[in-house]
Amino acid sequence: MKQISFATLAETGKKRRTKRERFLEEMEQVVPWAKLIALIEPHYPKAGRGRRPRGLETMLRIYFMQQWFNLSDPGMEDTLYDVPCMRAFAKLDLFDESMPDETTILKFRRLLEQHRLMAAIMNTINEVLEGKGLLLKGGTMVDATIIHAPPSTKNESKQRDPQMHQTKKGNNWFFGMKIHVGADVDSGLVHTVSVTPANAPDVSQLPKLLREDDRAVFGDKGYVDNRIKRAARQAGVFWGVSLKASAQHKLSGANKRFNRKMSSIRSRVEHVFRVIKRQFGYSKVRYKGLAKNAAQVFTLIGLTNLYLARRAMLT
Repeated sequence: MKQISFATLAETGKKRRTKRERFLEEMEQVVPWAKLIALIEPHYPKAGRGRRPRGLETMLRIYFMQQWFNLSDPGMEDTLYDVPCMRAFAKLDLFDESMPDETTILKFRRLLEQHRLMAAIMNTINEVLEGKGLLLKGGTMVDATIIHAPPSTKNESKQRDPQMHQTKKGNNWFFGMKIHVGADVDSGLVHTVSVTPANAPDVSQLPKLLREDDRAVFGDKGYVDNRIKRAARQAGVFWGVSLKASAQHKLSGANKRFNRKMSSIRSRVEHVFRVIKRQFGYSKVRYKGLAKNAAQVFTLIGLTNLYLARRAMLT
């Protein structure tokens, strides 16, 4: 057993737990640590003659806290020194060992990117949720959201990120990328993710977001496509995409009632974006290029699924 320092012992005697502490206690219980560690371990550096690598579980916990609290590498290093409950969650003690520095944190993330482990992390989490009966099959809700990228050209290359693009939504222009998700109708948990520049039409990603055994599809007007609609109906799939009015064809009262009914069903998929943008603070890209940002999105989606399913898992 590791000896507990006096400072850590004093922290455990607090009478009131903060929201951050309660959140970390819940995540401690619902994250499938053993499966994720087994997934990463074959790619993790082994101890040799050189500098001994940090413990894999500690680095994974630090990486997850970066996603939950939207922290940069330097910000995460400072937080480990400043916030006792986050230090304890990473299984570190201030008086026993130095904290992992920002370079160590960066190298761990690059290891995950190099071996494409972020998507595997999301899939592993989904497998656990499916095994517990929390991620079901039968129908899919599709939706997309825009994540902003810096539009400024005041940088070394004097240009914006060439892999990001601008798009018009309503009367406003947005520059960045777009997250497309396919979520389970019953649970609201995401099973498939696609990341594109912001100017990609929502309907272009629809075939990628559906599962072969889906018997129903729900989406907003951005997914109107008569060709896909006919193919779905021929396959016996319920088409729950909202109807779109045109200059020649106005929506009837029945059409509007259908749209309201479909909107009430697919509205659950918006909870995913609320957690990512408001709970985890991910509303602006952190890296340059689609690949690095898409890798982070995979991790965020997996952790969002755990957050949305945490109460069912705890009970």
